[in-house]
Amino acid sequence: MVKAIRVPEHGGPEVLKWEDVEVPDPKEGEIRLKQKAIGLNFLDVYMRQGLHNTSPPLPYTPGMEGAGVVTAVGPGVTSCKVGDVVAYASLQVGGYAQERILAADQAVPVPSSVDPVEAAALIFKGLTAHVLIHKGFKVERGHTILVHAAAGGVGYLVCQWASAIGATVIGTVSTKEKAEQAKEDGCEHVILYKDEDFVERVMEITSNKGVDAVYDSVGKDTFEGSLACLKFGGSMVHFGLASGEPEPIRVFQIALKSLNYTFSSIAHYTDVDRDAMRVAAEELFENVAKGVLRVRVNHKYPLSLASQAHAAIETRKTTGSVVLIPDDE
Repeated sequence: MVKAIRVPEHGGPEVLKWEDVEVPDPKEGEIRLKQKAIGLNFLDVYMRQGLHNTSPPLPYTPGMEGAGVVTAVGPGVTSCKVGDVVAYASLQVGGYAQERILAADQAVPVPSSVDPVEAAALIFKGLTAHVLIHKGFKVERGHTILVHAAAGGVGYLVCQWASAIGATVIGTVSTKEKAEQAKEDGCEHVILYKDEDFVERVMEITSNKGVDAVYDSVGKDTFEGSLACLKFGGSMVHFGLASGEPEPIRVFQIALKSLNYTFSSIAHYTDVDRDAMRVAAEELFENVAKGVLRVRVNHKYPLSLASQAHAAIETRKTTGSVVLIPDDE
């Protein structure tokens, strides 16, 4: 028996329960993992609330990203062996546990140059950032982009990466503390959206030209303004709906400026092209080793206190990445 967090019913952070669970031997194509750290993703909150379209049947163990040591491999597994340190990002839940079973093709090797805790904090959000700036809208030197929630778990990585490429990054944040972090992470301009109209500021910064792309994980509260910030032919890239789903898009909203709209997801790698996922993970870890990406593990909680971590992320009291550390570590 090992310990894990279980969700017996949908609701607030208080529904998360610390319980004993059985972890079976790995089957064909599976591995057993002793976890070093588990990343916390806002999708975990959506699922706990029962709001996400992929919310698992109750009861379940949440968690979609982490890193650990392989302790057993099932038949047919050749991609890793016992003793390997691997990380994973997957919509296959089960991460909030001291040990877990995982499909082997969801795991990527963690190089010795990267701390497993950093790998757990980085893998899901980092691959999401990779999708956003390479697939959703390909960021190039000279582009100007707007990143909402620039101090958040994905936002800070997008800012660092896009800045390193040579783009001008404008970030929106809620507090002065988050503004300082956003500046450190490559934002040339930071907008405190509670104190300023972000559309007016963006148009002022860009001399009324607008931005090439908006990366928006907020949703309903920022949608109309985000469209207004785009230049002719600009791209709206959604990757989250923290404030809820916006009203349906009307054709004229994008036709007036010949805009592009997309919702980019890590599923592009995890569900569609896992070879591309492994290549993207290698690039991600290489950029960490080179110092291009600085992993901000700003909040660590014991796994047994996952409810406290959920409360913090749900009330937007966190910046950077949040990780859960198994209580036996």
